[in-house]
Amino acid sequence: MKKELTIDDFKSMLEHALKNISERVDEFSSLDAVIGDGDHGQAIYTAMLTAVNTARQGVEFKSMLNDIGMNMMLQVSGSTSTLLGAFFLGMGDCVSGTRLDAAEVRGMFAGALANLQKQTQAKPGDKTLMDAVVPAVEAMQLCKSEDIVEVMQAGADAALAGAAATTRMKANYGRARNYGERSVGFADSGATSWSCILQSFVEALKTMAD
Repeated sequence: MKKELTIDDFKSMLEHALKNISERVDEFSSLDAVIGDGDHGQAIYTAMLTAVNTARQGVEFKSMLNDIGMNMMLQVSGSTSTLLGAFFLGMGDCVSGTRLDAAEVRGMFAGALANLQKQTQAKPGDKTLMDAVVPAVEAMQLCKSEDIVEVMQAGADAALAGAAATTRMKANYGRARNYGERSVGFADSGATSWSCILQSFVEALKTMAD
């Protein structure tokens, strides 16, 4: 059982997510090419690289998360960095210190989603990243365990299921909606990459808890 998440734990989670993202850049870009510009793999990799590099200087959660969010938005162009940056800024709004318990982790992700929702009107069912993020954060809130691994696992499982479900969806948001029925049969690149990040967080946590 892991009852505390330290700032060093979170840095390791980011680094593991970057590793996994780097191995799937082509996959994410191929999915994006179906109904987008085909650059999502590189965009999410660059955003996460910025997160890892910024986090290395962090000494406490609030300032580190705020710096990550701001650096993503200022240093990396595109909607991916804007949305992921908003997510980290929302995290930073809800935490302090260098250690978090399970309740504080739930609160951190709830704040992240709330801030993300200020940046996009997309909702679950629109075939976007929100099909992974919204159910993930909701599942975390419903998991009342004191074990942070269990809380994060609930979120990751919901994100993976949400991303998989986008394969059956028609895009209803942004430029992708212009593709109509042609968007059916392929998973959304954003939902897939965000679910990868959350699953990576769990994998890293399990290593620490062993």
